[in-house]
Amino acid sequence: MVFTSSIFLFLFLPITLFGYYFINPKFKNGWLFLMSLIFYSWSGIYYALLFLFSAYVNYLFGLWMSKNNETKTRKLILSCSLIWNLGLLFFFKYFSFVLVNFEKIVKVFIPTFVIEIPKITLPVGISFFTFQIMSYIIDLYRNQIQVQRKFTNLGLYIMLFPQLIAGPIVRYIDVEKEINDRKVSIDLFDEGIRRFILGFSKKILIANTMGAWADIVFNTPWDKMSSPMAWLGVFGYSMQIFFDFSAYSDMAIGLGKMLGFNFLENFNYPYCSTSIQEFWRRWHMSLSQWFRDYLYIPLGGNRKGEKRTYINLVIVFFCTGLWHGASWNFVIWGLFHVFFIILERIKLKKTLERVPKILQRVYLLLVISISWVFFRSDNVLNAIIYIKRLFFFKFDHLEYFIIELENWKLFIALLAILFSTPLIPKIEKYLLKKLKSENLRIIHEIIVRCGYIIIFIIAICFMFGENFNPFIYFRF
Repeated sequence: MVFTSSIFLFLFLPITLFGYYFINPKFKNGWLFLMSLIFYSWSGIYYALLFLFSAYVNYLFGLWMSKNNETKTRKLILSCSLIWNLGLLFFFKYFSFVLVNFEKIVKVFIPTFVIEIPKITLPVGISFFTFQIMSYIIDLYRNQIQVQRKFTNLGLYIMLFPQLIAGPIVRYIDVEKEINDRKVSIDLFDEGIRRFILGFSKKILIANTMGAWADIVFNTPWDKMSSPMAWLGVFGYSMQIFFDFSAYSDMAIGLGKMLGFNFLENFNYPYCSTSIQEFWRRWHMSLSQWFRDYLYIPLGGNRKGEKRTYINLVIVFFCTGLWHGASWNFVIWGLFHVFFIILERIKLKKTLERVPKILQRVYLLLVISISWVFFRSDNVLNAIIYIKRLFFFKFDHLEYFIIELENWKLFIALLAILFSTPLIPKIEKYLLKKLKSENLRIIHEIIVRCGYIIIFIIAICFMFGENFNPFIYFRF
């Protein structure tokens, strides 16, 4: 089940909200836990039961941890928990990948060597699920949180449907109070509806449109792909992945507010950054913070000299790439980013600071755009060929792409550029300062509400008129 489906919008969500607001407060967490299990079961009852079992195992690890104060015992419990959680993630996400690569290596020496590669279906959202529960156990080990003694409460944290399958990654320490006691209000509910509509519209109207734009280019035969066409394809995918992922985060945050939760922001206009370092402070912030707190800092961070810092950064971004998928494409994507981060730390950042901001942003967009080619391509070879097309300066066959475009897609592309910047919020903030009359503020509010309703209706019409287009981050 996805947020942009009719069954979610017109059946699951109304039932969930109705039950949540009218049930006895004592049973609210149990109700949400049940509905979250139903939500996840839509992708497969087997995996829902697996996640439920894993949640209970970690619940027992937490209770065991709380009853022991000896450092050795707590380390043992932590180790057992990490082995269990990372073991599950490895089996479902990386086991086949390791076997495939092992077979290739052995075949160099024994050409007849063959391994039967098992077909393992990846549970939706397992990477998010794993990182959330690991943060709970690690924070418990560090004595940063109190153990959760009610399984339904811990299960709700782990499997809460708004953010279970595509983030943001929510740490227990950030929602501990709200899990145990949260308040809902009309204002918070209203804010949640607006945020959900914003994300829903971004996904349906912008992300899907830009995705179709990118697909035209990336599916074009190599002999018909010109350099301008390749750049237009990269632009399309850059917009698609940003609006696709940020849209899901918007919807998750909006749903959270409707239920009394305040999830942290996950994006902050990353394409307005002036360096790769800044980009990662604005892009998928919950993942960046997770790796910072649970991998980079424990490795030593930047406290053990420059060389060790660079090694730590390489390890973190190698893992970041693998987290996104069991493919060398993603590994190279992560290493590509860390290469420029290290360059910036050594010298490049100081050089960039001496040039105009616009050139700093051009640098950022150039590097990020090239990196997305590895993210989008089927394999490393295709990514390399595509990047060659970017700089091959071949200008024929551009009509092959242009004839596929309609004027409304160009309009959506302009909207994508506009909404990837903070210009609209700044204009609205400026206007609100100028609207000193109460009547004018009321008129402004009416116009805004009508705008949300209109754009939601348009998005729903598009939803019914297009093929199923899942969120990119569902596969992680």
